[in-house]
Amino acid sequence: MLDLAILGLLMDRDHHGYEIRTQVRDRLGVSSNLSFGSIYPALARLERQGLVEVAAVADAKPSALSTGSLSGERASLRALRATQSLGRRGRKVYSITPLGRQNFVALLSDPATVDDGRNFSLRMALARYLTPSLRVVLLERRRTDLVERLAEMQAGAHNEQLDSYARSVMAHTAKAVELDLEWIDTLLSTERNNQQTFAPRAK
Repeated sequence: MLDLAILGLLMDRDHHGYEIRTQVRDRLGVSSNLSFGSIYPALARLERQGLVEVAAVADAKPSALSTGSLSGERASLRALRATQSLGRRGRKVYSITPLGRQNFVALLSDPATVDDGRNFSLRMALARYLTPSLRVVLLERRRTDLVERLAEMQAGAHNEQLDSYARSVMAHTAKAVELDLEWIDTLLSTERNNQQTFAPRAK
């Protein structure tokens, strides 16, 4: 999942490692166990595989700014030290290679882990890189998984062998799945309407 997120960000433009970490978390919503300890090994692996490359190394070094006040000088010094601690790693700027672009689209359209909610959310955040037909396939597969899960949760909510607390959890989960299904149905309707709108008309 991390590889997919990194390659997806680099499809837009080149990024250095710190930007990738921030964008993966804030823009794509991938935040669990995300640190420099996971980003940089992933970048190194992708570079070895020929999927990304170092596009540039920034030479600019941060300098302290004179603010005219003691508290301002201290804040400037703290910022300078923090930036310098990231200096060596943060200066590398990565770009995606043509092979990386091909690999990214293959990963994005691979349905192997669509039943995982986090993976599906990441794929949807990057879905503009898929063809309309592949977006429909992705959504339909997720819908099928959710329908099956909803049936399981609804059955559990009415299972008299479970205590009231367990049934309550099942019912709550079923409502959450119903909301997900409403969202998927809305997306599917939009995709299908767009396909009809832009489909070439037969002469």
